[in-house]
Amino acid sequence: MDVIASFFAAQPPALLWGLGGVLGVLTLAVAITAALPRLRPGGDFTNLRQRINSWWVMIALLAAALLLGWIAVTILFVVISFIALREFLSLAHIRPEDRLIVLLAYLCIPISYAFIAIDRYGMYLVFIPVYVFMFLPFAMTWIGQTRAFLATAATFHWGLVTCVYNLGYAAFLMRAPLTDHLPAGPAGLVFFLLVATEANDVMQYVWGKLLGRRKIIPKVSPNKTWEGFLGGWATTAALIWFLGPVFTPLSGLGLAITALALPVAGFAGDVTMSAIKRDIGVKDSSALIPGHGGLLDRADSLIFTAPLYFHILIFFCLRDF
Repeated sequence: MDVIASFFAAQPPALLWGLGGVLGVLTLAVAITAALPRLRPGGDFTNLRQRINSWWVMIALLAAALLLGWIAVTILFVVISFIALREFLSLAHIRPEDRLIVLLAYLCIPISYAFIAIDRYGMYLVFIPVYVFMFLPFAMTWIGQTRAFLATAATFHWGLVTCVYNLGYAAFLMRAPLTDHLPAGPAGLVFFLLVATEANDVMQYVWGKLLGRRKIIPKVSPNKTWEGFLGGWATTAALIWFLGPVFTPLSGLGLAITALALPVAGFAGDVTMSAIKRDIGVKDSSALIPGHGGLLDRADSLIFTAPLYFHILIFFCLRDF
């Protein structure tokens, strides 16, 4: 018990309060779900219960990693990137002769995250966008098959940038230097990114259900509405503005830009992945997470918000990263 007490005592109070708040919200969601059958007899709330149960598992994994430190977070995101890339490549139209290229793409995951582990931001910055971008098409050339060459090369690069490179920025936040300017430590930076991103998804859904009338991109995502987008944007912007100083060193202009831009980036990630799935002809990337679909379905907004948030922090607060 003393070890456990010492462990939690060493954590930033803001992070513990934040995790406690998330658990409180999930507990409230469970209570509401239990009451819904009485309020709306005959309604089918199976999917809602599945979603909430899955949130408990996801929050438990993320909370444990954040409390354990940067190594645990890095390992968790290695697994997330692997599953996301596997889902993406399983959906994409990959040529049968590209099995070796698929293996090389998977090998990019440990190499990319190794640069996070040794805290080499400069190499992480260019490894996938520059060197892998050049190497994989060259490796494809050795196969000698030019059918759909450009489309296949673009597919591999898109998958690696979104599923590995962009998601890796969330893990790289844990390597932020420990200073008095981080009120909740590096874990607070990651926690705030995840909360803001997922809150934006939830609030866009809620406002869309309550007030949604006018479709925003009907050919891509028929259920998305202007009311949902604007309501989610305003709610998330307010959340970022008031909670940002608690978990991040952002203030003033940097905080304002984050509040205005992050919800838009989350929406952009969501609808962009929807366009890809619509082009392929699938609704979900997999059935891995009950009630949510695949991991890529759950992480689509984070793909866009993680690098934006990281670079806003670099520009305004963490110039010595």
